[in-house]
Amino acid sequence: MGFSGLDFGVFIGYCLFIVGLGLWVSRDKKGHEKNSQDYFLASRSLPWWAVGASLIASNISAEQFIGMSGSGYALGLAISTYEWMAAATLLVVGKFFLPIYIKKGIYTMPQFLADRYNDTVRTFMAIFWLLVYVFVNLTSVIYLGALSIETVLGVDLVYAIIGLALFSLLYSIYGGLMAVAWTDVVQVIFLVLGGLVTTYLALDIVGDGSIFGGLARLRDEAPDHFHMILEEGFMITNGQGGTVDAYQMLPGISVLIGGMWIVNLSYWGFNQYITQRALAAKNLDHAQRGVVFAAVLKLLIPLIVVIPGIAAFVIVQNEELGGSFSQIMTDPDSGFIVPDRAYPSLLSLLPNGMKGVAFAALTAAIVSSLASMANSTSTIFTMDIYRNYINKGASEKALVRMGRIVVVVSFIIACLVAPALQGLGQVFQYIQEYTGYVSPGVFVIFVFGVFWKKTTPGAALTAAVLTIPLSAALAFLFPELPFIDRMGVVFLILATLMVVISLAQSGKDQPNSIEISPSLFKTSKKFNVGALLIIGILAALYIVYW
Repeated sequence: MGFSGLDFGVFIGYCLFIVGLGLWVSRDKKGHEKNSQDYFLASRSLPWWAVGASLIASNISAEQFIGMSGSGYALGLAISTYEWMAAATLLVVGKFFLPIYIKKGIYTMPQFLADRYNDTVRTFMAIFWLLVYVFVNLTSVIYLGALSIETVLGVDLVYAIIGLALFSLLYSIYGGLMAVAWTDVVQVIFLVLGGLVTTYLALDIVGDGSIFGGLARLRDEAPDHFHMILEEGFMITNGQGGTVDAYQMLPGISVLIGGMWIVNLSYWGFNQYITQRALAAKNLDHAQRGVVFAAVLKLLIPLIVVIPGIAAFVIVQNEELGGSFSQIMTDPDSGFIVPDRAYPSLLSLLPNGMKGVAFAALTAAIVSSLASMANSTSTIFTMDIYRNYINKGASEKALVRMGRIVVVVSFIIACLVAPALQGLGQVFQYIQEYTGYVSPGVFVIFVFGVFWKKTTPGAALTAAVLTIPLSAALAFLFPELPFIDRMGVVFLILATLMVVISLAQSGKDQPNSIEISPSLFKTSKKFNVGALLIIGILAALYIVYW
């Protein structure tokens, strides 16, 4: 890529600053030793802008910069539906779920399940989440991050994996969520500005000096890449010399009214490493304003990660634009162009100095997500497994110590598993596919637990036990069924079972059911105005790019 001394200086300076900031903000105050609330919930002190920034920094990682940009290269703007539907989902979570979580004062999502159902449901789902966080989320993000470092700097993949793990550990293991959340505020600035720089220069190259000319050329030369709703038969490269039907990934109208809601609500509403930021807010108002801020940022993300992927597609089709650009995107072993190399390959086209800024933005996205995932894995294990079964009388000091141990162990496991992901064409789709095995069960358990008082623990446990085997069975029996639609079918089956079992077991309101009242869901004027603006913008985007 040709990093200059200036680029290395910018990148190293960023790394040192983040580590120093993380250690400084999480230092022990005089006369006060960290307790579990300090370590896992940042002392419940985050203002709205820190909540929103941390939500986005935790969410935007190599999955988006590398994986979603790769999908942008392969299938176009349609992949943006994950981001734009997330903006709508955040509003739903802020209005209908955060009031309940914050009122209960919980630390973790499994703790909510214990309050609503029982400890069996809590433990089963805690184990689910631990496995998904470590073997799918943490592993895939560290792999994609290492892939970008290998592409940009030429560092061996294994060394890049170890380096990312150590960097994330340096500032997060000591300070916990306090260090992660406050460094996220800085990192989200880096990732947004650095991402916009990459988009600007990619469009400048395509448009021969004109940004708007670049956008126009993308529309002219890649018209199929500007549809949000795909039809069957839209074939794309899989990065391994073959093609696949993109409809299997984004099945038409289902992205608006089908299984995409299950994907997003499961992620944004019931996912520990996301909701943990809102749980750490000063109060409900700050939590709700934080999710509105995050939703606004979500509207911008496709401009940062998807448009560069489409630009890379056009550059490859017009080799005079990028010289040896297609060679950079080509896997030297297989000889095939790999879509997930699109974003790091674009960095090679940036001028000196800007490469360091853009690479710092990419690294910011990666390490903030790694730190967040590891911290939330540690929170669930410590508060739901360790404190409940291994050391019931654990002191605050012991809880914090165990939290730090789990962070280290999580990274060790992820580093060992990550190299096995080599050879996958689009890792972003891998993440969505396999988290989708769990999402329908998570979704139905929470939604019924909140909104239907008759839901029994037995019904919830049945849904938890069946979600993976039922999803796997449908995937085997109906391989042509898109995984988003499959999630919808699994949800309907599990919902039916929960109703039947709950009525058969009791048919009465459960003693731990949630008391719902209109006042519980009352939101501020600022939240309502922000929500209306976001909904209006989303409607316009889908109409224009239908």
